[in-house]
Amino acid sequence: MLSRVASSLYWLSRYVERSDGILRMLKINYASSQDTIQEFTWTPVIRISSGGDEAEISSIKNDSRSVIEYLLFNRDNPNSVINMITLARENARSVQEHIAKDLWQCLNEYYHTVKDPKLLWYVQKDDPVTALDILIKQVMLYYGTAGSIMERGESRSFMSIGKYLERSIQSIDILDIKFISISNNPDLLTDTSYWQHLLLSLGGYELYLKTYRKGFEAENVLELVMLNNDFPRSAKYSVNNIHRYFERLKSDKNIEHYNKLSFNIGRLNSTITYSSVNSMKAEGLHSYLVKIRSELYGIGNLLNEYYFANA
Repeated sequence: MLSRVASSLYWLSRYVERSDGILRMLKINYASSQDTIQEFTWTPVIRISSGGDEAEISSIKNDSRSVIEYLLFNRDNPNSVINMITLARENARSVQEHIAKDLWQCLNEYYHTVKDPKLLWYVQKDDPVTALDILIKQVMLYYGTAGSIMERGESRSFMSIGKYLERSIQSIDILDIKFISISNNPDLLTDTSYWQHLLLSLGGYELYLKTYRKGFEAENVLELVMLNNDFPRSAKYSVNNIHRYFERLKSDKNIEHYNKLSFNIGRLNSTITYSSVNSMKAEGLHSYLVKIRSELYGIGNLLNEYYFANA
């Protein structure tokens, strides 16, 4: 496979996964902003999701509708959903012969849906959740189509690596921001709704209730999101899948580069596998999460160097 093709497949998947994470965070946090009796701030969500102008972000951080509009439709925000899907569609267009026709149609429909003026009207004048639900369903349609009809070859492997790399980075970013907020406001440690919203934004609420019977505790949330191999958005589950799909790319033609990158992925996998909540706390949770995030970015950089060079 040409490096240009591999790069496009990898990045279209990362962009779609990033948009999914933003949409789910927006939906849960908007609901939270409507329920709370105290002033609600969108600062943590903006830190995770935005790469935009600091002055503009500061001016809207307490206005729910403005934040949602900014993160969905603002072209000046590089991580807005409309920019993510535009980039995903451009990458998909360039490799249409390597993806199923139905998958291209899903991405094309997602792109035209996010540009629909009616969604902006929902956000500005009516119910923002309606707009978010419409877009979340587009992502679900994309993943359902990809899972049911894409051939299990190199194309699928590069797309899966991109998806799980992006997903693990998102989960770690959310944990880091949430636990930093606790250090600034210790009362959040015993705030049940705080942990509920974190778990709902990651889709882990129901699994948490099935796994832990003693209510919401910070250590249990950390264990679920980092170490639970049955949770699709945990760091452990994601890195296991990065390792699994990367193994399928092994070839005699690139064995040297494969071995170097496989070593880094294996090392990260072992670090997470043999971690515990106690060991994370002993190291310092923020330091631990920064280390894992750096390793994930390092894997992305090596993929670019060894597999997407001159893409």
